Amino acid sequence: MKLGVSFFTFSPDVSILESIRACAKAGYEGIEPTLNEEGPFSFDSTEKDLLAIKQLAGDLGLEIPSIGAWKLWETPITSADPRVREEAVDTVKRMLDAAAILGADTILVVPGYVGNQSAPGSEVIPYDKAYDNALSCLRILGEHASKVRVNIAIENVWNMFLLSPLEMRGFIDEIGSTWVGSYFDVGNIIYIGYPEQWIHILGERIRKVHVCDFRRGQAGMHGFVDILAGSVDFSKVMSALRAIGYDDYLILEALPNYEQHPYQALYSNKVSLDYVLSL
Repeated sequence: MKLGVSFFTFSPDVSILESIRACAKAGYEGIEPTLNEEGPFSFDSTEKDLLAIKQLAGDLGLEIPSIGAWKLWETPITSADPRVREEAVDTVKRMLDAAAILGADTILVVPGYVGNQSAPGSEVIPYDKAYDNALSCLRILGEHASKVRVNIAIENVWNMFLLSPLEMRGFIDEIGSTWVGSYFDVGNIIYIGYPEQWIHILGERIRKVHVCDFRRGQAGMHGFVDILAGSVDFSKVMSALRAIGYDDYLILEALPNYEQHPYQALYSNKVSLDYVLSL
């Protein structure tokens, strides 16, 4: 397995060029950039712009195995509004196209939500309607993914949706595309289950793995801590990943807990991740 860094680790206003250099300096092998609304890595970026990012990463010895985007929290594919869903589908298609240019084999997709606790006043969607809307959109998107040969990997991210490994497995299978799978985050699952169980149940559906840690007994986002400081049993996680034959990236997604030193999380977690790899 290889180690990478998700740019969800950084604030959206942090320089992508500076972040790429910081990841390389810290000794990681890959990066997961996040498309923003504006800037050098955005939905307005041209093919030339994206290739320049790819070139910079390559020159520094970094691969781009996957990309993400902030926008899908604002325009969920579960929305009751067909105009919002249409915008969400367009967003994912643009992500797929950008990933193909960058040489990434996967995009991270938030599969919508039933409710968004971090954004008071956001849409609340009946669970069954959210399920049907997400299923319909992802079936359409699976066709585009097959054309550009880039995986869509959906992640459970405190969205009150797809709350068990059996439901997530069934949802992915119901989509019916080999190009749609799971982006599994070991820390996000702690509040609703055991990551090693999810890994065994999802099996080969897992396309990429986010690594963070969460301390049970803490409230909300304050429960996220550095790797090995929380409740994730990484020995069981690594055993489960090896049992299903996973041999792709472990991608760090850490909260910016170091307010005055935004890149310190790269270094403090790299030591722990090297240890995790040895388990």
